[in-house]
Amino acid sequence: MNVAEIREKYLAFCKKNGHAIIPSASLMPDGDATTLFIGSGMQPLLPYLLGQKHPHGTRVANSQKCFRAEDLEEVGDNRHTTFFEMLGNWSFGDYFKKEQLAWFFAFLVDEVGLDPSRIYVTCFIGDQNNDIPQDTESAQLWQRLFEAKGITAPIVTIGTEARGYEQGMGDGRIFYYNAAKNWWSRSGTPDMMPAGEPGGPDSEVFYDFGTPHDSSFGAQCHPNCDCGRFMEIGNSVFMEYIKNPDGTFALLPQKNVDFGGGLERITAAANDCADVFLVDVFATLIAQLEALSAKKYAQEQYAFRIIADHLRGAVHMIADGIVPSNKEQGYVLRRLLRRAIFYAQKLSIAQEKLTELVPTVIALYKEHYSTLGEKEAVIVDVIKTEEKKFHKTLVRGLKEFEKMVANDGSLSGKDAFVLFTTYGFPLEMTLELAQDRGLDVNRETYTKEFEKHRERSRSASAGKFKGGLADASAQTTALHTCTHLMLAGLRKELGDHVHQAGSNITAERTRFDFTHPEKVDRATLDRVENYVNDAIAHHAHVRRDDMDKEQAQAEGVEGSFWEKYPQRVHVYSVVGEDGTVYSKELCGGPHVASLDEISGVFKIVKEKSSGAGVRRIKAQLIL
Repeated sequence: MNVAEIREKYLAFCKKNGHAIIPSASLMPDGDATTLFIGSGMQPLLPYLLGQKHPHGTRVANSQKCFRAEDLEEVGDNRHTTFFEMLGNWSFGDYFKKEQLAWFFAFLVDEVGLDPSRIYVTCFIGDQNNDIPQDTESAQLWQRLFEAKGITAPIVTIGTEARGYEQGMGDGRIFYYNAAKNWWSRSGTPDMMPAGEPGGPDSEVFYDFGTPHDSSFGAQCHPNCDCGRFMEIGNSVFMEYIKNPDGTFALLPQKNVDFGGGLERITAAANDCADVFLVDVFATLIAQLEALSAKKYAQEQYAFRIIADHLRGAVHMIADGIVPSNKEQGYVLRRLLRRAIFYAQKLSIAQEKLTELVPTVIALYKEHYSTLGEKEAVIVDVIKTEEKKFHKTLVRGLKEFEKMVANDGSLSGKDAFVLFTTYGFPLEMTLELAQDRGLDVNRETYTKEFEKHRERSRSASAGKFKGGLADASAQTTALHTCTHLMLAGLRKELGDHVHQAGSNITAERTRFDFTHPEKVDRATLDRVENYVNDAIAHHAHVRRDDMDKEQAQAEGVEGSFWEKYPQRVHVYSVVGEDGTVYSKELCGGPHVASLDEISGVFKIVKEKSSGAGVRRIKAQLIL
């Protein structure tokens, strides 16, 4: 079975068991400044896990697009990827352990066809320091599920990963691990969780590919061993605790289930293939790479895996409105593309040939993620532009490398970090060039510098307001409403291809990115200004209508990133006294109630490029 078939089977299975199927959110978090990307299926659903009522009830399921930048350096083995899809089902105070574990086991064995004798599971050993008990209930439920298939399932206590390498797994089928392995919260173990953070014990499911144990990872193999024999394919989190301000734990008012299953990994297990890069969504790309490079995957696995993973992730990121830049999500996208380009160059793939893989990625996903097909031209253009820039970067970086080495015949970890952050020179290329010269680069120093850089980036992203607004002041809110009007004016003047591609609004100015292939002349900008000021002059008011997303789309409501919005959406209309509709757009707010609240004249100050196929406007209200 391929990825699309497994996804379809899972969603149908969940629907049969009473779940409402909801769409995937965007990769870009909405109103969550703690992270750059959606990295788990539960992230967009946190309010409902904390007690807010979901518009579709107490049981929902989906396949969520995810991206984990922290796994970027892990790509290259048989299972780690940056972009992935997480199959998920949730219970908001409805069913719990008994139903969840039985359903997932039935899906794997009866729907996907996995051999139950090759399934192993782990449970939470408990945390005495935080007075959280051992999850004996899950372990006993698993025993009964295995026994119903004629499989004896002894329970073995392992505890720590290190202990697992020492004692091995014996004849166990069910294993107890500590909080480092079988507790889930966004912040890690119970001790690491801040006050107000929910979490709970989890039960992970592993598939045994039966490959020989690699003793370089440890003397004995066990489910959490990294040798590649076992692959985690699903995790049922029983989110029933919340951390109190005094550091103790209390039960949540409702017991929740938060399940996540790796779509690509389950597909690998279904095909009994220990290499996730041989499932269809990667294998198709790798076959193309073999043709472009005249090299074989078996001999160049590391490079092939990085290119296939990074390009796939980049396509989905660009489709969600991210463009390469030197900060935040754009920085990660730029790094993805440049690593892919670097390894393509190592494989002797000609410049700009990587974009030939974009239609392949889109073809694999567009049936489920329809916006991909609509944005193919933009995606190709962004990647081509970045590739041209990077080749220039490589020339500059090589010159700097030579200067650094010429100084004293050495290259420090800090030098490597400067080459990376200042000149965009990949660490892999620096290490390779250093190795050719017989030089050692202190990776520990490089890592320390990179961690400091990452912490600064995290701090810079903190404190952002939902929807790109810096705050909820009257002037910022007024500019937000003006920005909606400006977009309507741009679409009127330039055409329906214009959509929002990002915004940042403060009390002093609005900075607005929109899709358009070329510079906008001043005369057109003046007409857009007049459109906004005309609405203000006609005392237009703002109306909010709540409706289903499908209805909003059917009515032609303007909106970007539709997939990140919930099923029930807010539609804001700016309507004049004579009934003229100046703007009608999907949004999370806030807005002025009447344009009479807006002081000043709207003025577009600057228009420039913000990336391939994207323009940026800076505008103000002049008093």
